Amino acid sequence: MNDQEQHQYCTNKFVELANQLRKEDIDPPMVSGSLMTAACVYATYVAAGNDGALEKTGIDKVVAVFRRTLEHHQKVKKAQLLQRKA
Repeated sequence: MNDQEQHQYCTNKFVELANQLRKEDIDPPMVSGSLMTAACVYATYVAAGNDGALEKTGIDKVVAVFRRTLEHHQKVKKAQLLQRKA
């Protein structure tokens, strides 16, 4: 499995988990917020380990990556929506 395939596999697993939580009558905003918190916890672990924390510059780097990822996803999503209308 190449990096792109592995990334998509992991993404799909998180979406499956979110859908499972939704089926447990947990509101989508709560699911989304919890996934975001988990991403923050894991990003901190990746950058600083179990016993570390991010300084402002580290937080800024994580925010920038999240922003680029969100912008990319929105661009792809809009293109998919336009393609459906065509």
